[in-house]
Amino acid sequence: MRASLHRQLGQLGTLSISIGVMAPTLAMSITGIQAASLLGRAAPLAYVAAAFGVALVAYGFIRLSAETASAGSVYAFVGLALGPRAGFVAGWALLGTYLVFPAVSISAIAIFARAFLDSTGLWPDAPWLPLAILGWALVAWLAAREVRTTARSLLAFELVSVALILVLMVVIVVKLAAGDAPGGQDLNLDWLDLPPGTTASDVALAATFGFLSFAGFESAGSFGEEATAPTRRIPRAIITAVAFGGVFYVACVAVQTLGFGTDPAGVHAFATSPAPLGTLATTYVGRGMADALDLAAIISAVGAGLGCASVCGRMLYALARDGLLPAPLARVSTGTGAPVAGLAFVLTGDLVGLVAFGIAGTKPINVFFYFATIGTLSLLAMYAFTNVAAGVHFVRTGRATEMVLPLAGLVVACYVLYHNIWPVPASPFNVFPYVVGVWLVLGVLLSLRPGPRPAPAGSPG
Repeated sequence: MRASLHRQLGQLGTLSISIGVMAPTLAMSITGIQAASLLGRAAPLAYVAAAFGVALVAYGFIRLSAETASAGSVYAFVGLALGPRAGFVAGWALLGTYLVFPAVSISAIAIFARAFLDSTGLWPDAPWLPLAILGWALVAWLAAREVRTTARSLLAFELVSVALILVLMVVIVVKLAAGDAPGGQDLNLDWLDLPPGTTASDVALAATFGFLSFAGFESAGSFGEEATAPTRRIPRAIITAVAFGGVFYVACVAVQTLGFGTDPAGVHAFATSPAPLGTLATTYVGRGMADALDLAAIISAVGAGLGCASVCGRMLYALARDGLLPAPLARVSTGTGAPVAGLAFVLTGDLVGLVAFGIAGTKPINVFFYFATIGTLSLLAMYAFTNVAAGVHFVRTGRATEMVLPLAGLVVACYVLYHNIWPVPASPFNVFPYVVGVWLVLGVLLSLRPGPRPAPAGSPG
């Protein structure tokens, strides 16, 4: 008898998956500067707009995940509404994301590990590839454990890193309120006021960067066969992850904005800082706090890599189990219940990619953005698929009035996708939309193969 996934995740476990894959610490370490460059002192408003947009996109996931539960996530959700062939295409798009997202996180491990080793003098100018391989090995070891271990690791990693950011935020706010800020900055509400000349297009474009900070909120859906009462707990996990992200991101970027200052000099310093949290930590607390935040970012990156690899392993398992991918990919460990074949496939592929870039002399920050861009484009296509499916499902089940929200989510997903491909980005980013396009076309062709198409396996939970 073939081994199957073990049902052992409670509410906290499913929530840990979504928040861990979102990796709030990594998001706040990278995305705020783009919003500041577009909106200046009003950068937090980009995250307010993004939170509303993500909530619209998430609505379709929430409703469909309350109908069925599967390791295949959107493969089952979309298949429920539009049929198994459409479900396969949606699952294929999500698979395209999570095949490369572990490498994004592992390259981030190398980036922040290098920063920590350089700052502390332990290993100045350390080569990034050995650090990435060490990170890869840790992710692989954790991913092969029981799903409860995965969830607990994700929760622990992100709690530690978020807690450090919250400590920094409190210190900054206290110093601002006391008038002890190093550059004379103060507490104010200027961040609620858009600079003169800011257009609606500027706000929308800035919101796309905030939107991408929420990527991964849907990842709990891939644990539908390992969560208890999944059709209740997975929707709650998605709702909580999006709500947490909205509050945390807006608060964190607001404090960063105030910490640098809302005057032109402060806005410029924020928008041009390579590591805004580290800069603020050094300024307001000291170098030791900045080093601690580098460690927090490493921890968060390990958690994100673990979550992404785990999601991909389960996607591969579901598609292979249903005969849509080679059967060996459905192999599950009898001891841990982990989809070991799928995990081995994705982690081996990512290791090959990382080594290839390392040998080619590519900078780790470029590796990060190369893989992140490819994964994000495929993810946005999947978001669009899922919202179409949710709208159709509502019409078919006599809830046509609910179609408005998935339709709005579809518009948001398409808008963010559009702003990732137009204006045409510089090379090599201009090639990545074609890479994703070829991947999606391949998925469509595979879905059209002759023969019966099995309904996605799942559970009404």
